[in-house]
Parts: sequence; C-alpha cells; structure tokens
Amino acid sequence: MTRGILIAGNESTLSAAIEAEAARRVEHFAYAPVPNRFASAGTFSAEGGIPKEGLARLPFSWNPGSPISARTLMIAAENRLEHIDEAILVCAPPPVRRPAADLSAADIEIMLNDQIKGWFFLVKELALAFRAKKSGTLALVFSDIGSGGGKDDAPDLLGAAAFASFRAFAQGLLSAAFNEPYLTLGFSSSSAGDEADFASFIFKILDEGSRKNNGKWHKYGKLNLFNR
Repeated sequence: MTRGILIAGNESTLSAAIEAEAARRVEHFAYAPVPNRFASAGTFSAEGGIPKEGLARLPFSWNPGSPISARTLMIAAENRLEHIDEAILVCAPPPVRRPAADLSAADIEIMLNDQIKGWFFLVKELALAFRAKKSGTLALVFSDIGSGGGKDDAPDLLGAAAFASFRAFAQGLLSAAFNEPYLTLGFSSSSAGDEADFASFIFKILDEGSRKNNGKWHKYGKLNLFNR
C-alpha cells in the first residue's frame, strides 16, 4: 500500500527539499502551503529545488487561521490520497523586520492566524485522525539557524515569535507522544545551506517507522550527522 504523505508549511528551500524526497518515495503526495500574505515579504521560488518528478505534488489551498479550513484540508487530502500516514509540518515563518511601533495591525493578525493558530488547528485534526486509526506519524520540522539579517536591520519581532511558538508547541507534543498510538517526531537543523541532506536525514528516520524514535528531537548537523 502506498504511503499517504501530507506536507504542510511555509514555501522555502527546506520545504522544497522535503518535497523532493517525498517525490522519490511516492507517486503523489499532498502539499498545503502556508500562504505568505505579508506585503513586504518576497516571493519564494522553488526552481531547482524540486526535480521533474515534483509533479507528484497535489496542491491544496487552505486558510490556516480557520479550524473549519483545517478540517476541510484533511478531508480533501484523505480523499485524494485515500489515507494519510505521515504528516510533515515545516515551520519557516517569513521575517517581518520592523520596529514595534511600525508593526501594522494587519501583519500582527496575519502572523497570529497563519503562523501560530494554524499549526494548532491542523495538528488537532491530524491527531484525531491518527488516534482514530491507531497509527500514523506526525513530524515537526524547522531549521534552527535564525532568519538572518544584519546588525543594522530592524528586528524580526513577528517571525521570531511565531518560530518560538512552533518550537514550544512541538516540545509539548513530543512530551505527550508516549500517551498516543501514533508517532510524534521532531527534526531540527543547525546547518545553513544543507537542506537537501537534512531532508534526506528526515526521511531516513521516517522510513524506519520505529517506535524507538517516538517523542524525540532528531538533530541534524554537519559535524554530527546522526545526532538524535
């Protein structure tokens, strides 16, 4: 039986690398990008990131800030894939570099809805689905290298807060993993520009499907490739 893989998260080099690894394993996978609705944010291009077999991507649009949209996404993805066995959530919030006094109310609402609330709503739906069938894998992924920027740049108050929220949420889910019938795994990388190898590392562990990996952070780094 073909694995049903759902990838959700911010469009980034990391998510593109994860898609490429998924495309090497399954004919189709579901992809739900978190929309980038910030007026000042650039547009990500995955050109070169996803191979030609990247046409395996089945795109799904959703409104992360809506619990109804999260439920609709799950139903739609399950209908197309027949089942969801693995959900890979990739957190890479876009930086919003403005002093606190210059933050707009709209940007604050967007960050809270899309980059914080959305993860809670989606994980709730995934947990319900995996608990009902008593199996599944929830993978929480991020790159722990910051959002860049020079010393003279304005601070990234919103993106950093969203990232910290995701990390804390992931830690809580990992702590509760042993009480659930499905697997919960965390993945982080401290190596910039090494997304392809990080994605390969993620899928190596997912392919094992071992309960010994449940509830653990799996840290990738060039100096310690298999640090778990």
